[in-house]
Parts: sequence; structure tokens; C-alpha cells
Amino acid sequence: MKPSAAKGELKVLDGNKAAAYAVRLCKPDVIAIYPITPQTTLLEQLCQFKAEGLLDAEMVEVEGENSAMGTLIGNAAAGGRGFTSTSSMGLAFMYDTYLFAPGQRLPIVMAIANREATSPQGVSGGQQDSAILKDCGWIQVYVENCQEIFDSIVMAYRLAEDPEILLPVNVCYDGFYLSHLTERVEIPPAEDVTKFLAPSSRVERPRVDPEKPLGFASFAMGELFSEFRHKHCAALERAKTKIDEIDKEFRAVFGRGWGGQIEEYRTDDADILLMTMGSSSGTAKVIIDKKREEGLNVGLIKMRSFRPFPRERLIKALRGKKAIGVIDRNVCLGWGCGHVFLELKAALRDLETPVALVGFIDGLAGSDITLDHVERAADITMQACQGKAYKEVTWLGLE
Repeated sequence: MKPSAAKGELKVLDGNKAAAYAVRLCKPDVIAIYPITPQTTLLEQLCQFKAEGLLDAEMVEVEGENSAMGTLIGNAAAGGRGFTSTSSMGLAFMYDTYLFAPGQRLPIVMAIANREATSPQGVSGGQQDSAILKDCGWIQVYVENCQEIFDSIVMAYRLAEDPEILLPVNVCYDGFYLSHLTERVEIPPAEDVTKFLAPSSRVERPRVDPEKPLGFASFAMGELFSEFRHKHCAALERAKTKIDEIDKEFRAVFGRGWGGQIEEYRTDDADILLMTMGSSSGTAKVIIDKKREEGLNVGLIKMRSFRPFPRERLIKALRGKKAIGVIDRNVCLGWGCGHVFLELKAALRDLETPVALVGFIDGLAGSDITLDHVERAADITMQACQGKAYKEVTWLGLE
């Protein structure tokens, strides 16, 4: 997406600071703090805002990530707005409370600066940490650049607190590539963000109150448990439409939009499409433009909403295409492919006409998804389009 004409204050910020500025304008009641690379400077910036009197929130310095989410569960159950962030093994340490939050329909927002999970030790970029938790019940949104980090956190609160949704939201961005990358970021006026969040902020949702006894975290089994799960699934399905609607409203207010569940780039007349998720999308757009100049009809789909999976939007965008190449920055162990590739393979059964699907794994452990790699992926996908032999999954960095 091209930068809009400035409608707010322009700053040069890295991804972590962009996230912190967004959180400050969303006015959380409680922020739970625990450091882990590469998200630490996000929470440090929030502490700086607090020290300067720019943030009116309770800052809770916990002893670990599990306690961080536990703190926010209590805050959300009492009706408060909360925030935290984490990465990699911090997310793994949070696992049981991470599961608990969506099951209780608590609208928490958490940023994940994506980092490889052990083992081997990988203090480097990669989407494995959040990708392996895709079925825990959270909404997961992946972003391309620092401006999209800011905007997506604002939209995440509007989505999470919507009375038809009431689910926690992760805003996921590539660690080091975006967490420490400095870019132009537009910070809108605080009153505009407050007004944008007002429809959700005014919602009176169920909350724990000593004066009004209410069951919370109750034991359930059998049909009652199934009912909870069914309603959870239904809320995730409703979130698809909400993500698109909120994005359109955000564009109307702030002059920027990101496509909702997916962003399409030069897809209308394309014969083949590449699919990306995260910061590599910008690199892929450069190659799309190069291939267009060479006379090849190539387009790009950037996956934003990984959960809920945007099946309907994807099927509409893929109808009539001849081949799709998916570049994953994660690995679905046991299948030998990427998570997005596997999910798209399941969704393609909804297409009336078969389409060739090619998978690529690249960018693990901080390695670059280069222009050459993306062009190689485009060339292999074109071969599949032409009916030539191809491997179902190619590890681009190991060729």
C-alpha cells in the first residue's frame, strides 16, 4: 500500500515503537510487562510513556509470560482493556493462559514479534512461534510494515471488543525485520482513535462483579462444553466479515486500508499468483512488478488474517487462476510444508476448476527472503502453470 497524504503527526519509528504508540492511543487499563527479544523495546517504550505522564495505565511487572496473560485475564474478566507482547519461548511459556483467554471470550490484544522457537536455539526471525498456535482460538493478523503494525493494533481493539466477537487478537509482525526496522509512520490525533474505538468501548459485556455474581471459568463437560466450542467457532466465522468491515471504516477515517482479511496486488488479470504472509510481501511486490514488465501476468495475495482463515475471500480471488505459489516463513512439521500452503491446499477443494499449487519454504531463522528467491518461486509457479514438472514443496534457501 502506498503512503497516504499525511493526516497526523509523522514519525520515524521501528516496529516495536510503532506498536507502543498505537497502544498508548488505545488507552488500556492494564499492561503486563515481561521482556524477551525482540519485543522488549515495545514494553520499554510503554514504560517511558508512563514515566512521562503520557499513558494512564496500570503497569504490572510480572515474573513471567504466564503471569502476564493471567494478569490480563483478570483485568478483562472485570471489564478492563489490556495489552501485552511477547515472542518465541515467551509465547510457549504462556501456553495454558493463552488457551484460557479465548475460551473465556476475553477481548485481549497482544503483539507478537515473531521469532523462531527452539530447538535448535534460534534468536532470529521466523513465524513458527505463532503459526504452531493457530488453533488455540485467538484471532491472528500478520502485517507487512511498521505503519500496518500501528493501524492493525488500533483495529484489533475494535475487533476484539465487538459484542459479536469478544475474542483476543494477536497482531503478528516479523521479529528483527519489523521490530527493529525504522520507517515512516503516521500517528493520527488521539481523539480520532478514541472516536474510532467508541462503538466497541461503549459495549457493556459480561464481567466479574462482587455485587452481581456471575459464573467464570466454570467446569463444563459434554453438551455444555460442545456448546461453548460451537459458539467460539461461530464468533471466529463472524470475525471474517468484521475484519473486512473494520478495515473499510479505518480507511474512511484515516485514509489507509489494508484489504481486511487479505490484500490483493495486481490479481485481476493474473494467470498465476504468489502468496505471502508478513514482511516478505513488500519484496514479493517488487518481483510482481518486474514480471509484469516482462509481460507475464503475475499477481500477489498477502495473507493478513491467518485465523480465522479467509477461505471465502481466497476462493473468490483464486477463481480462474492457473497456478499458485505459497511462500511460507514457517514449517508444518510432519507434513514437510508451510502452514499457509497446507491450509490453502485444504481450501482449494472449493474451487470448481483444479489449480496447480506449489509450496516454498524460506526465511527461517532470520535468513532473507531475497528478490532472487521470490523470482525463483515465481518462475517455478509459472512452470506449474505451463504443465511442466515441479516439486510440490521447494526449500528456496537450500537449493
